[in-house]
Parts: sequence; structure tokens; C-alpha cells
Amino acid sequence: MLLPVDTVWVLAGAVLVFFMQAGFAMMQTGLARAKDAGDIAMKNLAGFCLGSLAFWAVGFGLARGESVGGLVGAPDFLAMGEYGGAAAPAALVLFQTGLCGAAAAIASGAMAGRAKLAAHCACSLAICALVYPVSAHWIWGGGWLAALGFRDFGGSAAVHMVGGVAGLVGAKMLGPRTGKYGSDGAARAIPGHSLTLGALGALMLWFSWFGLNGGAMASVAGEGGAEAAAGIFLATNLAAAAAASVSMAVTWARYKKPDASLTLNGAIGGLAAISAGCGSVSPLGAALIGGAAGLVAVFGIEFIDKRLKIDDPAGAIGAHAACGAAGTLLAGVLALDGGLLHGGGLALLGAQALGVLAVAAWAGASAAAALKVARALVGLRAAEGEEAAGPGIDGRGIGAGYADFLLAPALPGVGEGASAMPPASIDDEIRASYRAGGEGARMTKVTIVTRQNRFDALKAELTRIGITGMTVSQVLGCGMQSGEPEYYRGVPFEMRLLPKIMVDIVISKIPPEVVIETAKKALCTGRYGDGKIFVSDIENVVKVRTGEEGYDALQDEVPDE
Repeated sequence: MLLPVDTVWVLAGAVLVFFMQAGFAMMQTGLARAKDAGDIAMKNLAGFCLGSLAFWAVGFGLARGESVGGLVGAPDFLAMGEYGGAAAPAALVLFQTGLCGAAAAIASGAMAGRAKLAAHCACSLAICALVYPVSAHWIWGGGWLAALGFRDFGGSAAVHMVGGVAGLVGAKMLGPRTGKYGSDGAARAIPGHSLTLGALGALMLWFSWFGLNGGAMASVAGEGGAEAAAGIFLATNLAAAAAASVSMAVTWARYKKPDASLTLNGAIGGLAAISAGCGSVSPLGAALIGGAAGLVAVFGIEFIDKRLKIDDPAGAIGAHAACGAAGTLLAGVLALDGGLLHGGGLALLGAQALGVLAVAAWAGASAAAALKVARALVGLRAAEGEEAAGPGIDGRGIGAGYADFLLAPALPGVGEGASAMPPASIDDEIRASYRAGGEGARMTKVTIVTRQNRFDALKAELTRIGITGMTVSQVLGCGMQSGEPEYYRGVPFEMRLLPKIMVDIVISKIPPEVVIETAKKALCTGRYGDGKIFVSDIENVVKVRTGEEGYDALQDEVPDE
């Protein structure tokens, strides 16, 4: 006996939507720092697992307008808006589970790099059990937006706006990553560590989106079903391609070279935008929606980062929330059946605008309430030291995800070109200890090896005593204790090489004892891994530019402006 066509169709879509989780994990990892890779992997896995159970137990019932969930619902679920047809109810539940899991993953990307795992789990549970199901009921479950004629075929509002707005609220409540904004409030670039992973994730999402938008058409067995499905696939691809092309062109024109990360975000923004109208716009309309999304993605991400000062490592707010809203509105303009440009007047556009406002308000308010509860119970943000090393490394032993490779996370302040402090800021006691120069003056090398997350404190203390020249290297190592115990799949590491920084300083005026005591003050926590300080005499120093040697080679004056 042949399997029912509609059930097979929806199940195939559900499998592709499930594959979006891998895409989100790869893209978020690539656009984040290497130290956060293991944490992002754990959060994506935990969020989807917990979210699946929450949607099955609670969210499914809310989505169809009832109070409880369950594996297979009553027959009236078969008539859920766009999700009608003859597909088995369990297939529809599985497909919807993938959609709510995508919304939770979107929010995770906006909060990457500093959120606690427990807070992420609480956010995922809230989105899958409450936030997404309520908006899904409004739109697809016979709710009030459906009654107004609101159109969101594949979830521009129901999925992408919900996840993006929840991420916006979460990122705002968490605050930016350490070092993201300078003392003057200007945004600092924190590049993702692997554009290869980011591109792989974006292309995986693009591929999976055919299942998201195609699976939203739950019945393909009827007359014209195959042709309609092909049109949805074509619209999906055209929008993504147009959005990526526009993002590439805009960044090329503005920055003199195309920005790969923003081009990837543009493609995702085009996919988020076309989901609402993929079943009702022409191929030209799909390309126009994608082109508009490419602009929204670039300028939206910049506005959020530079003006709102909300730190979103993955660009999820701009690509999903802003582009999802734009696409939902444009469906009211370009839909062949009822759009403003096709003789439909303002009715559909008005319904779309009202729906955007309602879904954004609901997602923002409910996410804020859930996160406030999580903050009271478990806290939202990782501790300062844990965040610097990678959320979860200290508390869960996850590691950074690159066990045998030297990590190179951005160290705030490294390479900024430290300037000499005015003499008045150096303590009188320290100034009094300065040694006189001259022939035979002693030169000393001090090498400090310590935790990466203590660098800012160390740099500040060394600058205070008048040291502005240093060489900073990132290394792997451990002391005699072989590092704190770490396990992988239950097996202990024989020797755990941990990421460290090594700071080399050559001094001539300041006694090494002063440097040592200053470094100890900045670094000592009383825990294993505080580091070591090595002191050695320097025989000679030669300044390449002037040929000066010895004590004179270490003296430098800042040229007049």
C-alpha cells in the first residue's frame, strides 16, 4: 500500500526543518569566538531537546486553542489554517516542533557568548511551551489574526519575528559581551572565528528552508498541488539569492569590499522575509522582497549594533526579527490575491501591519517575563571569568570545542596601542623606586604566564606603574598540577593544556620587584592556574631604528603631534 502523499510531504518537510538546528549551530558558532564554540553546541542541543518535550506536552495544545498537548490531537487540528490537508496529525506535530525549535535557536544566537546554560534552557522552554504556541494559534490555529485575514504562510512573523524579538529582549537584558563597546560607547568589532563554519551554516539553513516553506503547504495531492509547491520553492530561492546579492553589493560599495558575514545574514534575512508570502507572490515579487530584506539586514544589523548598542553576535535580530517584519508587511503589498499593488486595497496590508505589531508585542513581553523569572531563579549571565574563558568552561568542563588547537579569542585591549600615562598618574612611591640609567644599568626581562581572563586587570596595573610596552602571546600550558581535572566522554585527560596568555616585559628603570608585586596583586585569586612569573637578566638590547644599545635602546619618547 502506498503511503499517503500529504503525510510523506509533511514528514519530509519536518526532517528538513529539523536540519535547520544544525544550520543554526554552525552559523552561530562561526560568527562567534572560538572559545564559545562548545557552549553554543551545548545550548543548541539542549534547547531543541527541551523545547521538543515542552511543545509536545504544553505548546501543541495552546497552538490549536486547547489547554493541554499530546502526541496526536483531535481531528480539528487538521484544519489549522495553512496546515490543512490529509497529512497525519503526528506529522503536523513534528513539523510544528521544528518551527518552535527554530524560534528558540534564533533567540540563542542573539545571546551567544555570555548567557548561562540554565538561562538559555529556561528561555527555550518558555518559547516552545508558551511564546510560539500562542502566536501560532493566532495565525494558524483559527485565532483572531487568522479571522482578520492575516497571511503568514511559512512563519515570517510566527517563527522568525518571535525568535528575533525574544533574542532582542534577551540580548538587552544580558548586556553586551565584555569589550564590545569602548569607554566612549563606540562599538568594537569582535570577528567571528570561522567564516567557513558560518557559510556552511547559512547554506544548510537555505537548504532546510525549502522544507520549512514547502512543508507549510500540507496538501500537495490535489489538483495543482505540485505546481504550487514548485512555485513556493522558486520564490524561496529567489528571495534568498536577491537578498544576498543586495547585501554583498551594499557592503562592497560602503566598505570597498564585500562583507562576507553580512552577506550571509542577508541571505538568511531574505529567507525569513519570503516565508510570509511565498505561497502568494510572483517570482518577481519574491525577488523584490528578497532585495528589500538584503537592505534591511545590513542596515538593521548596523543600527542594532551601533545605535541601540545591543550586542547580537549572530545578527539574528536584524536577519530574523527585522527582515521577518519587513517580509510580512510586503506580503500585504505584493500578494497576487489581495495585495496593495494587485488591486486589493489596504485591507490585507492593514491586517499584516496589525499582526506584526501584535506578534512583536507578545513575543517581547512574554520573553521579558520569562527571562526575569529565570534571572531571579538561576541568573542570566555567566560570571566574568567564565565569560572570558568561554561560558561553561569553568562550570561544566565543556571546553571551547577545539581541544587540541591553540585558541585565539579576542582579548579586549590587545593591539590597541597603549599610550604612555602622564607622570602624575604614577604613584610617588613607585616613581621614587625608578633606577638611574647609564653605562652598566641593569636590564631585566619579566615573563608572566596567567589566565586569559586576567589580562585586562594585569594591563591596567602595569600601566599604572608606568609600563606601556609589552609583548602578549597566546599559549597552551599547565603547571606541575597538570591543570584542573577535565573529562571527555567520562575519560579524564592525562594532561590538560589550558589556554593562557604570556606577557613579556623588558624593564630598565623600574625594579623587577615592583613589577612582580604589581602582577601578583592583579592576578592572585588563590586558585590553581593563577600563573607564574619568570625573571631573567638581559645581556643587551638593540633598537633597530636608531642603533642604540643597552639602557638607551629601551627609552622611547612619544613624538609630538
